[in-house]
Amino acid sequence: MAENIKVFISYSWDSEKHKQWVKSLTDKLIQDGVDASLDQYDLTLGDRLPQFMEQRIAESNHVLIICTPKYKIKSDQRAGGVGYEGHIISGELLSTRNERKFIPVIREGTPLTSMPKCLEGKLAIDLTGDRNFNDDHNYKDLITTIYGNRSKPPMGTKPAYIPNGSKPVSQGFESSEDIKILGIITDEVTVPKNDGTRGSALYKIPFKLSKKPSDIWKKIFVSTWNTPPSFTSMHRPKIASVYGDTVYLDGTTIEEVRDYHRKTLLLCVEEANKKEKQILAEKERRRKRQEEFEKAQSQKIHDVIKDIDF
Repeated sequence: MAENIKVFISYSWDSEKHKQWVKSLTDKLIQDGVDASLDQYDLTLGDRLPQFMEQRIAESNHVLIICTPKYKIKSDQRAGGVGYEGHIISGELLSTRNERKFIPVIREGTPLTSMPKCLEGKLAIDLTGDRNFNDDHNYKDLITTIYGNRSKPPMGTKPAYIPNGSKPVSQGFESSEDIKILGIITDEVTVPKNDGTRGSALYKIPFKLSKKPSDIWKKIFVSTWNTPPSFTSMHRPKIASVYGDTVYLDGTTIEEVRDYHRKTLLLCVEEANKKEKQILAEKERRRKRQEEFEKAQSQKIHDVIKDIDF
């Protein structure tokens, strides 16, 4: 059985309310299958704080950095436990360049006022204000990012209860479950050039899908994005592509996605789901008609052969 993804949560003790919010976030992550490590749960009296920080950061797949103005000050000034964690984070970024391991989460303020210098330029996940984790799109982006790069388990064997000679069902037709967008993989959002040239402020944004779509679905989705049945004045055709289980918009901004593209993305996914089902259903009808024709033809030949004597 594969191990759960390990996450370490770095935060500052701004207030009891803030500590409780971080604990609630940790509880929700654990509920969603993430092995989240938090000092309030995993640190006991007598433990060495530096050793705890070093070990948990080193062994974690991701480090969530809960950013507030107070966190930024402590991290940049290397003050207290947050400052020590800042040393560790900066050191690992310099030595391994594993940028995707560290995920900034804005709890208070803005990226400019709350993110430490070592994280400048990274796309942060906004969890400011009062939010219901179950319904929040930004929390779903966080979970999508945490699970986004997980490798597939090793290939297993066919179950014993499946008889030999069973043929696989046509690709895409075996499941009626619609494809959905799970969220944005924030640590794969590219950095804009911003060199003053045309389009240099735009960048590529990946959206994780609930499963890998068929080639038919991909073609329908891209075609629908290029000419959607409804769209805003800010729509950008010919920037959508699908690779594996991820949709990419290459040539936009996160603000445009929030304000304009989200509805169009959902519309294109809905259209691709609907039209793929129609196409596969028609293929299945043609397959059955052909099967019935071949069966009838075979029976006809068999009946005639019985009346032929030599």
